[in-house]
Amino acid sequence: MTIKISIMKEIKAFIRPNKVNKIIQHLKEEGFDNMTISMAEGTGKFQDDTAFVSQKFSITDSEIAKLEIVAKDADVDTITSLICEHGCTLNHGDGIIYVSDVEKAYRVKTGLENGE
Repeated sequence: MTIKISIMKEIKAFIRPNKVNKIIQHLKEEGFDNMTISMAEGTGKFQDDTAFVSQKFSITDSEIAKLEIVAKDADVDTITSLICEHGCTLNHGDGIIYVSDVEKAYRVKTGLENGE
């Protein structure tokens, strides 16, 4: 009996909101269709001269988009390269990407583990 082990990774990218559509377009062209995009606010080392203090949170100073995608380990380099290539402005505050292990994943519809 052969057990198929599929290592999955979660890629979480904090990117400029004006780069989201371009990044999504290129990810989809490469076959990465399933992702979550949300708007967030954050703080960071870089202070943009045009940044404003949030009206929602008194300690945040910039809007940021968060892109989350779970993919096979083998696809991580391709995905992060696409995000960097199409999200880069060569200016401070372009964002950051985190890659984490995904221990398990379950389909809500079936309850089956790892998308079986």
